[in-house]
Amino acid sequence: MQKEKIKIGDSASVSKTITETDVYCFAEICGDFNPLHVNEKEAEKSRFGKRICHGMLVSSFISTVLGMYLPGPGSIYLEQSLEFLAPVFIDDTITVTVIVKEINNKIVSLETIVVNQNMQKVIKGYAKVMV
Repeated sequence: MQKEKIKIGDSASVSKTITETDVYCFAEICGDFNPLHVNEKEAEKSRFGKRICHGMLVSSFISTVLGMYLPGPGSIYLEQSLEFLAPVFIDDTITVTVIVKEINNKIVSLETIVVNQNMQKVIKGYAKVMV
């Protein structure tokens, strides 16, 4: 549970290198075997030139930050908006940051940002959680 009272402007981050195993395991779990994610030869023909990670795999690490760090254990995800800005490739390292923007009773609104190892913003959005 949260030790300190949450304040507007508080932030937390998590970084993760997305591996080929992560992509295949996610495909197996969710059933999304789109060739852009799992077939190297097909993905080479795409506008990206190689396999990309599932957008929902990458964005799932927002839940890691919300559930484990800010607000933390016990928080309940209520809402999430996502805008996918750039692809994430296998072996890219992403950093997910959440920033508290509004607190209304037990509802916390947060800006959510995902950047790659080059500090390029790949996903942006907003989340609401109940604490």
